[in-house]
Amino acid sequence: MTGTEPSARRVLRPPAGYRLAASVRSLTFSPYDPCARVTAGTFWWATRTPAGPATLALRPVAGDLVAEGYGPGADWVVERADAVAGLRDDLSGFAELAAAHPVVAELAARHRGLRMPTTGQVFPRLLRAIFEQKVTGKEAYRAYAATVRHFRATAPGPVPLLLPPEPAAVAATPYWVFHPFGVEQRRADTLRRAAAVADRLERCADSAEATRRLTAVAGIGPWTAAEVVRVAYGDPDAVSVGDYHVPNTVAWALAGEPRGDDARMLALLEPFRGHRGRVCVLLEAAGIQAPKFGPRAPIRSFARF
Repeated sequence: MTGTEPSARRVLRPPAGYRLAASVRSLTFSPYDPCARVTAGTFWWATRTPAGPATLALRPVAGDLVAEGYGPGADWVVERADAVAGLRDDLSGFAELAAAHPVVAELAARHRGLRMPTTGQVFPRLLRAIFEQKVTGKEAYRAYAATVRHFRATAPGPVPLLLPPEPAAVAATPYWVFHPFGVEQRRADTLRRAAAVADRLERCADSAEATRRLTAVAGIGPWTAAEVVRVAYGDPDAVSVGDYHVPNTVAWALAGEPRGDDARMLALLEPFRGHRGRVCVLLEAAGIQAPKFGPRAPIRSFARF
């Protein structure tokens, strides 16, 4: 941990009703995320930038949002603080679309202070998304946190955070190193392949190009790509096709059907094209869940295999 005083600062003016914690929720994996967290109302986000390591602090003050940067990349993160906070989120046309369905209209009004962030960074979100493939949330977080701590690099600033691992270091790590973290060879190899082409993945013009490049990597499909571009590019239309829960949630919320597949989910979301991912974000923010049937997925351990 270095530098307890910010070296860059900027005051942002969010719209009335803006909710910081709700808007940046997708940037934290849990309250204990080693790279990002909300503490005493302030959002802290550690990352690597072209200028070097940085930590961004976003703090609500008297209706404003104060952005402070620490470390060599302070200017870089502060310049993009409004995007990270979701203040560049374009809601154009969504109100008209939302009015077409009473549930969506009600959620849009209730969560009008929620904005979708744009980090401009692919690999940190890709790291998490690969670990989330076809496992429980607890398993994914355990693997993610253990990996970040394995490549331990202290972030600048007054809060004890770690930086996301460098792609080159991940690419050079044998798959079996991830085994004690609960990561089988399939996901470990996918992560290593993605890390090897991380530079190319970061140089995309938009979310469509990023999706094409991501899905060209073996082991990365539409679900993983959507999870990444929704955060890295703030893509409000990115839908996580292939998710275990989201099709059921959409079917239940929009049609009163307890179960739905990807085709049914996409059909129900079609009236909101351009903002289909936003509708899913609102459903999650509202805590809407389809009725649960059957046993929960077990938490597995690969350490003994």
